[in-house]
Amino acid sequence: MAEFLPAFEKMIKNEGGYQLHTVQGDRGGMTYAGIARKFHPLWPGWVLLDSGERDNPKLTQMVRNFYLEKFWSRVHGKDIKNQAVAENLFDFAVNTGPRVAVKLAQVVAGATPDGAMGPKTVTAINDIDPGNFIIAYAMAKVTRYAGICNRNKSQKKFLLGWINRTLRGVA
Repeated sequence: MAEFLPAFEKMIKNEGGYQLHTVQGDRGGMTYAGIARKFHPLWPGWVLLDSGERDNPKLTQMVRNFYLEKFWSRVHGKDIKNQAVAENLFDFAVNTGPRVAVKLAQVVAGATPDGAMGPKTVTAINDIDPGNFIIAYAMAKVTRYAGICNRNKSQKKFLLGWINRTLRGVA
């Protein structure tokens, strides 16, 4: 079964590490370690960051706990047999939200695409050859990203980054 910490370490690199920043045009606004303040205003790490405690060791654990609870657990990462498959699912969930990531995985796995990660979806994902799943999932992600950019031209500046992030999960 897949492990959280290796998946977390890869994902946090994709999110730019432990940086506090705002990217022009990013819908999440201010982020820290990929945690968007706009979407997660009650995350307890904001209290430390707002008081200037960027070096507080509790902050790192708060980030890990956030991703474990909000993303890894919701995609049932620990129930996925293949580490690389779980890492791909988790990373995409962080980028798009668990429901979207699961729904796309369900389409690839031939499960009912309802966005809910239940036992049938876990079984369907675990029953596919991991290499085939990862390639098909990557293609589905790129298609989704292209659709976002076609609908909203302001998001085109993120497309290359999204594609590169997807390709890192294939290697």
